[in-house]
Amino acid sequence: MANTEISNTKAQTFPIVRKTNSIQQIRYGCSIAALHSAAAIPGVIPITHCGPGCVDKQFMNIAFYNGFQGGGYGGGAVVPSTNATEKEVIFGGAERLRELIAASLKVLDADLFVVLTGCISDLVGDDVGSVVSEFQQQGVPIVFAETGGFKGNNFIGHELVTQAIIDQYVGDYNGPQEKGTVNVWSLLPYHNTFWRGDLTEIKRILEGAGLKVNILFGYESEGISEWKNIPKAQFNLVLSPWLGLHTAQHLEEKYGQPFLHIPVIPIGAQETSAFLRKVVEFSGLDTAQAERFIAQEETSYYNYLESFADFYAEYWWGLPAKFAVVGDSAYNLALTKFLVNQLGIIPGKQIITENPPEEYREAIRQQYQTIAKDVSTDVEFEDDSYLIHQIIRQTKFGHKPPIIFGTTWERDLAKELKGAIVEVGFPASYEVVISRAYIGYRGALTLLEKIYTTTVGASA
Repeated sequence: MANTEISNTKAQTFPIVRKTNSIQQIRYGCSIAALHSAAAIPGVIPITHCGPGCVDKQFMNIAFYNGFQGGGYGGGAVVPSTNATEKEVIFGGAERLRELIAASLKVLDADLFVVLTGCISDLVGDDVGSVVSEFQQQGVPIVFAETGGFKGNNFIGHELVTQAIIDQYVGDYNGPQEKGTVNVWSLLPYHNTFWRGDLTEIKRILEGAGLKVNILFGYESEGISEWKNIPKAQFNLVLSPWLGLHTAQHLEEKYGQPFLHIPVIPIGAQETSAFLRKVVEFSGLDTAQAERFIAQEETSYYNYLESFADFYAEYWWGLPAKFAVVGDSAYNLALTKFLVNQLGIIPGKQIITENPPEEYREAIRQQYQTIAKDVSTDVEFEDDSYLIHQIIRQTKFGHKPPIIFGTTWERDLAKELKGAIVEVGFPASYEVVISRAYIGYRGALTLLEKIYTTTVGASA
């Protein structure tokens, strides 16, 4: 994608024109950054076959300067790497990888190792599959995924890793499937700053509605035993605009499992209750438990909102009337729905930044046409910060300063527009995130606190 040039005369009235093939302030990692997807599974350690510095850059960018999440058991400084040099480029790196795997088995304790490749090994043509198969034949729990940077970004790499684990480790299954058990495919671990807390909330509300949940990633996952149980589930739930669809389609073909695709991640009582009813209906479970749970959660949610209403009524004159969302499609769509339907704020501009495959874009666009019964908005796909900021500068936000839901890259832009900013995605280097969630019933209350604490602070 591109840097741009625009006319110096009233730039806001002229279209933005691409001039180069560079991207300013990137908003995703390369495919090998899916090492974070492996490390997000309890007890799993990635092994990387790539050039020196690749892993460190992916960790510092996606896991550190993005909520300061840390590396966990198998990520960060733990990750072994071949650190391929000119020698491996000229003579091949298969032997170096073989040595690294053997050494890793001696010093690291893991339930599963996932080998990921970088650009060097994929371009040279190292037979990584052959090397890994030697260890598989010895009974070592290990799989591989070819994740050279030219395969795509870390969203694409994520599905390469999930499919590798399913095909090489989970394997075939011809047994019964358990009614009421669901595999959840949703947020991208580590790249989504709040993935840990969000997945915890997703599991909590689905279990509250009566389902047994394989959440697969994060602290609520049971690790590889949960992955082994993937084929036993009644169905797969894809809770995102597009990420996870490829995996669910693969599971449907491999195990005959149906899947339910819900593009909008629920934030707030209205969306969350509707979400739970859709899932329970699809599962065929009795609705009584779900309805009891929904009633309890809504009562609690609206009790908190009743107290919040005093603030909202008093400060309505100082609150933003329009907003912009700059971020990946999952949070972008979810936030837009919540802000319009729950808070009545008018959408100013929505920009999706993870460069989703072209095949999914029209379906994503359609979601923005039904934000509310009487509200629709257009969405743009852009990953170059220079262009994104020019688009936001050209957006008419009215007489009040806007609130921008974006990243660290938007902080100076928000100051320029005299608006407020809430960092909701990569990179988020002014947020420290431990277990915070922004989705579901409880996450929505936390999000409201964040929005209006930020707004009040910005106006002080």
